[in-house]
Amino acid sequence: MTTFFRRNLPHYHLPNATYFVTFRLEGSLPFDVVKRLHEEYEAEKRQLQHRLSGKALHEALYQAQKRQFARMDNTLDQALCGPRWLAQPECARIVMELLHSFDDQEYHLHAFCLMSNHVHVLLDQQDIPEPTPRHDGKHYTALSRAMRLLKRRSAALCNQALERSGPFWQHESYDHVVRNEGEFERILAYIANNPVKAGLVTSWDDWPYTYIVGTTQ
Repeated sequence: MTTFFRRNLPHYHLPNATYFVTFRLEGSLPFDVVKRLHEEYEAEKRQLQHRLSGKALHEALYQAQKRQFARMDNTLDQALCGPRWLAQPECARIVMELLHSFDDQEYHLHAFCLMSNHVHVLLDQQDIPEPTPRHDGKHYTALSRAMRLLKRRSAALCNQALERSGPFWQHESYDHVVRNEGEFERILAYIANNPVKAGLVTSWDDWPYTYIVGTTQ
């Protein structure tokens, strides 16, 4: 695993935060699996809320959320059921090109990795303006606007390439605010190592669907 170059991260506050985002294909996790993961997380939350309070509770809940994400991601990596459309080079190319096309317009792109049924992205939104209020009353942040545009356009193009119709992406996405530089580096390594962890390659830079800014493959 290459040691990535270090960088000075931007100041962290919510309107201009750095995010780790994961979004997956529609139907990539069975309903019973999603239900079980949610129930496990809620049970752990109740236990923590019974035992802790204040900053200790906040940190424990944060760690519990990370564990829930890890369980979900491990299940996705196995790709035992559901669609695997991103394993098709044409769909992977479409998503990769769109991720790059929004760079410096909707976000600043640091890294991404495409797996067969989900995508990990590390980005920041320093100086990206918030959307103007919508007439229908719905509120979008800069991040939700970016994800909506990315998923909508990629879904249309991938469905066209696959000669299919219907939902392509799961509506919900997982997004996590990166709190400091150390966490940034750990997430960067996590994204790069995802195909290695899944047993698809032995070195991160052998995976053709990974991008790390400032590195070459």
